[in-house]
Amino acid sequence: MIPAEVSLLGSDPWWLVLLKALFAFVLLLVLTLWVIVFERQLVGRMQHRYGPTLNGPFGALQSLADGMKLMFKEALTPKAADKLIYHLAPFIIAIPAITAFAVIPFAGKVPLPWGGETHLQVADTPVSVLFILAIASVGAYGIVLAGWSSGSTYPLLGGLRSTAQIISYEIAMGLALVAVFLQAGSMSTSQIVEAQANPVKLFWGAEAPIWFGLSLFPSFVIYVISMVGETNRAPFDMPEAEGELVAGFATEYAAMEYAMFFMAEYMNMITVSSLATTLFLGGYHAPLPFNLIPGLDEGWWGLLWFFLKDVVLLAVFVWLRGTLPRVRYDQLMHLGWKVLIPAALAWLMLVAGLRLLVKDGLSPLPIIVVGLVLGIVVATVFVVGLRKDDEDERRARERRPSKRFNAFAGGYPVPPLEGQELPEMARVVRPGKEKAGKVKATAGAPASRTTTDDDPEESES
Repeated sequence: MIPAEVSLLGSDPWWLVLLKALFAFVLLLVLTLWVIVFERQLVGRMQHRYGPTLNGPFGALQSLADGMKLMFKEALTPKAADKLIYHLAPFIIAIPAITAFAVIPFAGKVPLPWGGETHLQVADTPVSVLFILAIASVGAYGIVLAGWSSGSTYPLLGGLRSTAQIISYEIAMGLALVAVFLQAGSMSTSQIVEAQANPVKLFWGAEAPIWFGLSLFPSFVIYVISMVGETNRAPFDMPEAEGELVAGFATEYAAMEYAMFFMAEYMNMITVSSLATTLFLGGYHAPLPFNLIPGLDEGWWGLLWFFLKDVVLLAVFVWLRGTLPRVRYDQLMHLGWKVLIPAALAWLMLVAGLRLLVKDGLSPLPIIVVGLVLGIVVATVFVVGLRKDDEDERRARERRPSKRFNAFAGGYPVPPLEGQELPEMARVVRPGKEKAGKVKATAGAPASRTTTDDDPEESES
């Protein structure tokens, strides 16, 4: 007799589970190669230019060409690196990204070519969502260890940034998912999907299935923001930050080890998008009005609906990268600790209270209405707050006296010609120099002088 706690693992034979695991692994690899090309093509369209066009039809094999190039590059190991941890870190990042995909349901029951049916999911447990969160946390150790083991300053700073960022945004993400657990009454991914397919009484006796992305709209918004921070994507790509940290934690890596970091990022994008589809967008169920057409919401059709929703979420990742600049680190921490976490806590308490009222016979419609209103209010306050911060910073900058040095204050171009001497940038006369305002003539060159604060001819930019 199989205990109820482990019966959700499935009763398929071991060879069928192995086939489903192989299917999920190959599907994730193909999707990863496709997403890389998809991102480059979409960003190219946003910037009014072509993306990859040469390798394969419509540039579809560009990812394969990049992988082959990295495969044949020489792998170098820094002399000061901890070699065991250095070579182990890429696997610590890539393996959790692949493992978390195992508990995602791609479709419901599908017919097999040799007869019979099976759920298109490698495995499911009563705590599948907690399993995904735990596995995602392990991937953070790979970034930290890669930065520490490289024996260099820039990778170490990238690893430290990642530690603070992932801790901050995992808390907000976990709190956003707790509301889903309360609404569905389960932490099993398959049962959460089925809970979103159950019809809900709305008004005037009408019933319709409501996705949690609508009924728990604030949780959905918090999760989407957190998943961008969790995957270190722009505008929250602080661990990499190529502008000031070269390539962050991956600076000292090359060849296939660098490619594993690169692929793990896109695998994590697919995993968190698949989790958002599962928990908030109805999973493999067809959206309205396609779910009203017989046969379009069952069998292998679920695989199509699942990945169409995934593509929309992946396009959001690309859209954010092509639109927003990287935020400052203090803005990143402010958003995580002072906005997302308090908002998730307040919303969670409200959902728990409304769930008690629903058990007493109240319609779930108030939860949907309150969620939409609060989501709009939170988004409005967030946008207005950002604008207010920018306005306050602009006003403070205008009130702050300018101390920039004007190279043309003495009438000379930049760089100075031979025999010319520019005024002191710090407005301090060096020892041994003539007093301020005294003209110094150089033979065969125009006169130059040192200016002070009292000099009326000094201009500030």
